[in-house]
Amino acid sequence: MGNPKAFLSIDRKEAGYRPINERKYDFGEVEQTLNSEDRKLQASRCMDCGVPFCHWACPLGNINPEWQNLLYKGLIREAAESLQSTNNFPEFTGRVCPALCENACILNHSGNLAVTCRENEAAVIEHAFNEGYIIPMPPKKRTGKKIAIIGGGPSGMAAADQLNKAGHTVVLFEKNEAVGGLLRFGIPDFKLNKKVIDRRLNILKAEGITFKTGIKVGVDYSTEKIFSNFDAICLCMGAEQARDLPIEGRDLEGVHFALELLQQQNRIIAGKHINSNDSITAHGKRVLVIGGGDTGSDCVGTSIRQGAKSVTQIEIMPMPPERENAATTWPAWPNILRTSSSQQEGCERRWCLASNKFIGKNGKLTAVEVEEVEWLPSPDDGRIIMNKTGKIETLEVELVLLAMGFTQPKHEGLLNEMGLKYDERGNVATNANQQTSIPKVFAAGDVNTGSSLVVRAIAAGRKAAAEIDNFLIK
Repeated sequence: MGNPKAFLSIDRKEAGYRPINERKYDFGEVEQTLNSEDRKLQASRCMDCGVPFCHWACPLGNINPEWQNLLYKGLIREAAESLQSTNNFPEFTGRVCPALCENACILNHSGNLAVTCRENEAAVIEHAFNEGYIIPMPPKKRTGKKIAIIGGGPSGMAAADQLNKAGHTVVLFEKNEAVGGLLRFGIPDFKLNKKVIDRRLNILKAEGITFKTGIKVGVDYSTEKIFSNFDAICLCMGAEQARDLPIEGRDLEGVHFALELLQQQNRIIAGKHINSNDSITAHGKRVLVIGGGDTGSDCVGTSIRQGAKSVTQIEIMPMPPERENAATTWPAWPNILRTSSSQQEGCERRWCLASNKFIGKNGKLTAVEVEEVEWLPSPDDGRIIMNKTGKIETLEVELVLLAMGFTQPKHEGLLNEMGLKYDERGNVATNANQQTSIPKVFAAGDVNTGSSLVVRAIAAGRKAAAEIDNFLIK
């Protein structure tokens, strides 16, 4: 640890966001960067704790104290090597991770503010790319084993990277026109510029991974071929079944799943042509986002940039407290009020509202009837109980975006054809080795666990790759 007293004399300093009146008119990344000297000072605040809870909290096991110290000393190459020893894609997590490590940081629980781990991570890997330290490193020998990765999201990319590094021949199949999964088609460019994904993909291609896009396994490439042509298969297709809201008026024009808007906008930015009959836009409309998570926030930011007349975001749960009671929540993720960059740009947020019905005229959405709810303690100390209060309100809107999460992977098609077993939540069931009910088929990420974080998906892909490697070399 280069400066053992830095946390006492140096305050936490975040890079912050571009000015609202500038950023809300474009899809450029909203987050700014600190200069190199300020970034080193932020890294110096890491105390190299005897028990580094940041390392424990990170699903990838990032060795925060080590690379923070290397960053402080200006040893960027070494810091990047440390980061990439546990994380295949720091440039992704450095932008979109909720930073579980920062919540666990000892400074966060001792009257100070946590080390800026996420921003420091992004700074290290970007500096390393700029200096030319991140270059293709193909394996020196090949094992002769072939693995198919089905799904090109973060778990699939991580599994492919690890297995290729082990010397296996890896082919990744992606049903969409480009690799990236929700990183590319779900997360808006103002949070993650897609050139960042392409930069990493170019390295993976140069290292020998084959990417086959626009191919749906089970349709364009038969299930029989996938079993006969590969020694192992890893399913990384995500949990694509969006949670629906089957209330009266659901079929009205103007009610859409969140990803319908987000995927379309990302494709437009990528230069793809969208048929005008299929176009979804918030321009000039009163928009209602149902769901208070990250996807809902992304819908808010996208709607504002499209020129929405107004944006309202509602959540059925109560408004979280503004401060954490660390004594009762730590080390769990704190349930506190968070305001995203998108919500700062102009959004009315409301809580404890249930949607009763969609109202329309001539087949088009004109309003939504909502009702206030209250949450009551369970008489048997179980989960709290929702009670409708009878206080009904009608919100005039022309566009509703359903951002209530995802329930499970889609079973129709490949998964059912394979005859795989599912768990009680509808996810692909696996044992402790990420192995499905078919020995040569493994699963990683949301398809196996349900919808979760990018950082957890990468960790799952790495674990599945290790288990596949063990399976193949027995």
